[in-house]
Amino acid sequence: MKPSRSKESQCVPVAASTKRELFFRSDGSSKQHSVENGISSMRKEDRDMREREKKDDSAAARSNKMMDGYVGFANLPNQVYRKSVKRGFEFTLMVVGESGLGKSTLINSLFMADLYNSDHPGPSLRIKKTVQVESTKVLLKESGVQLLLQVVDTPGFGDAVDNSNCWQMIIDYIEHRYEEFLNGESRVNRKIMPDGRVHCCVYFISPNGHGLKPLDVEFMKKLHDKVNIIPVIAKADTMTPEECTLFKKQILNEIAQHKIKIYDFPDIDDEEENKANKSLKERVPFAVVGSNTVIEVAGKKVRGRRYPWGIVEVENMEHCDFIPLRNMLVRTHMMDLKDVTNNVHYENFRCRKLAGITSDGKTNKIPNKNPMMQIAEEKKDRIEKMKKTEQQMEQVFELKVKEKMQQLKDSEADLSKRHEQMKKSLEQQEGELQEKRKQFEQERAIFEAQHGDLRSKTLEAGSKESLEGKKKKKGFF
Repeated sequence: MKPSRSKESQCVPVAASTKRELFFRSDGSSKQHSVENGISSMRKEDRDMREREKKDDSAAARSNKMMDGYVGFANLPNQVYRKSVKRGFEFTLMVVGESGLGKSTLINSLFMADLYNSDHPGPSLRIKKTVQVESTKVLLKESGVQLLLQVVDTPGFGDAVDNSNCWQMIIDYIEHRYEEFLNGESRVNRKIMPDGRVHCCVYFISPNGHGLKPLDVEFMKKLHDKVNIIPVIAKADTMTPEECTLFKKQILNEIAQHKIKIYDFPDIDDEEENKANKSLKERVPFAVVGSNTVIEVAGKKVRGRRYPWGIVEVENMEHCDFIPLRNMLVRTHMMDLKDVTNNVHYENFRCRKLAGITSDGKTNKIPNKNPMMQIAEEKKDRIEKMKKTEQQMEQVFELKVKEKMQQLKDSEADLSKRHEQMKKSLEQQEGELQEKRKQFEQERAIFEAQHGDLRSKTLEAGSKESLEGKKKKKGFF
């Protein structure tokens, strides 16, 4: 069974009980063994504790009813609990680090779900060229409680030759989520909005080296006032316990030296919780080992990694800090991470946004004037803009009229030129006709002068013949 994933797609519920049975991949032939005894016993203890608390609450309620009377507002926590369970919970986790540090394996181990598998590989196995920000959503179910988990990964971070400003896309993504939430709160008709703000950023530190790299320092300095940063030492099984302890001290010294603010555990009045917080705080930065493989150790099935020299158990606190990290993220401090995000980081962003302070620290001037004066100035500016627009339109109109007049003048000049040419050609043709007529008259006069006598003779002969014919006709009668 696999949780659905997409950047904006619907999420399909995944039951934790069936998920754990199918999630672990055993080295041996058997793949249907039950969940390990540690988790089952822990869940049983949680159920027993809840039952004892319910019994104590019911006994206290009965005594209060008998002594002081019962009103009913003591049921408010139960109402809040039912409403919260019905609505479900949301949590956005960002993982940042170089490729090959085991980010995908650790996320799968934390939530016991196949968020990354062969069909949907982790960020280190994808083809990428630059830093990108990608999100994966999955709906998890456990004991009737729903958790909409959104994992934000950054493939390509720290893999380039020049890593300057490689954190800018991550900052833009975080602030974009804050701005979306702020715009949703500022609407007239507000609805229940999905909380897409980044509640926690798990930053993976490479175990190779003698401390933080310049890229690690610069990244945490850029983001420590925008999101809760939890530093994690990846692949802690590559170091001995003594080396791991010294490495942690070196990292904490450098964090304090550069004044980097990482997530600070809250102070609580309860002594037991303070002790638990202190024990968690002593393990920061968490040195973790991730594994999704179940192996058998002394007849007991555990998650771990098998090496030629031995076995590293993921859920053994003597081997790594996986259990404290999971407890802190999921069981004890998830709501505190969300509260710090909402009350500190989001409020800082909101104040900067409303005060006109940009992300680079520059302040935009905001006028402090009477609203009526401001409206009058805005009206004046609007009128000036309208006048400018009118002048521009008039200029455009005049320009078009000039162009049209120029076109008419050009066409008129062309027509007059063609008229003159046609007139000249007609006059030339008329002159040629006159010359031809004169030439014809001259030729005619010469012809008549040369043949004038012959014509008169022929006319006289013709007249004589006609007279003789008439005389002959008279002689017959």
